[in-house]
Amino acid sequence: MKHEILVADDHAIIRDGLRKILEDTDDLVVAGEAGDGNAALQKVRERDWAMVMLDLSMPGRNGIELIKLMKDERPKMPILIFSMHPEEQYAVRTIRAGASGYLSKEEDSDLFLPAIRRVVAGGMYISPKVAELLAQDVSHKTSVTHAELSNREFEVLIRIVRGVSLTDISKEFNLSIKTISTHKTHVLTKLGLASQADLVRYAIEHKLLDLDG
Repeated sequence: MKHEILVADDHAIIRDGLRKILEDTDDLVVAGEAGDGNAALQKVRERDWAMVMLDLSMPGRNGIELIKLMKDERPKMPILIFSMHPEEQYAVRTIRAGASGYLSKEEDSDLFLPAIRRVVAGGMYISPKVAELLAQDVSHKTSVTHAELSNREFEVLIRIVRGVSLTDISKEFNLSIKTISTHKTHVLTKLGLASQADLVRYAIEHKLLDLDG
């Protein structure tokens, strides 16, 4: 009996490619697909899966929030993140949120199936790069970085450095401008920065601006 996997990715070509790759295995099969975060969450609510292969950037619910919602529904269900975002941006945060591994779409294809099998078996897939980031995260607890921000603060940070206005951010999150402004103040304070220009420089230094894919 094959392990049934849910693939959640808004790109049909990615879903098709994953399905074809797993069709050639004796132990894995793509038994469900979702093209947006809301559909993925609904499929998780409907039944358990051997694993969810989850893209971070999809319409509807996405990112850290979606991982936590899925884990609330199925605490023991493993989630493997499959994303174009560099490990520096999200790997530590996704693992903290409950993901069992972080696989970059730029990763060597030879590591693809071993990573899936490890997570399906109940293990963790930690690449050497992610292992280094996790080690740095532990060793630098005395200094606050973006990894220490709350999830909402981090999302506000990303939108600010991308040039999104506080008004548009407030509309996206259905929060008041005052609340978003407070989040911005907290971000600046926690990171020890003085201005929005400092935030942009920080984002460049930590590779937070490359958010496409």
